[in-house]
Amino acid sequence: MALSHFDGKGDAHMVDVSEKAVTARLAVAEGFVRMAPETLALITSGEAKKGDVAGIARLAGIMGAKKTSDLIPLCHPLPITKVALEITPDEALPGLRIEATVKTSGQTGVEMEALTAVSTAALTVYDMVKAADKAMEITAIRLLLKDGGKSGRFEAQ
Repeated sequence: MALSHFDGKGDAHMVDVSEKAVTARLAVAEGFVRMAPETLALITSGEAKKGDVAGIARLAGIMGAKKTSDLIPLCHPLPITKVALEITPDEALPGLRIEATVKTSGQTGVEMEALTAVSTAALTVYDMVKAADKAMEITAIRLLLKDGGKSGRFEAQ
């Protein structure tokens, strides 16, 4: 399988999507922030000194999705039509599960935007409670679902 971000000489380049059809595109990604049970309790009780950790992380994830092409060199700037994040406490982890859904109608997909949304939200969680738990672990960031475009649908196992 040829990698589309490299030309015939092996040099990196931005893929030309000008001939692709405009279609509805969707991507869903997830990730986790593992932390001490006490840190999770601090977040869920609303007692974190910097404020509403999940709410601020949700906004950061939305902003991250919108700025993806500024952060990832070969990503196209896209007209994103939806970014939604769910941040759910998981006592079994213990920590937070972050899921981002991104939509557009365009000529290329929004997988990178969904992954960036999760990453940005997870980093924001870390920043907001690092004073309580520097050993937090951001883990398992992955694409769960991609739909639309020529390659069709992908669902993680």
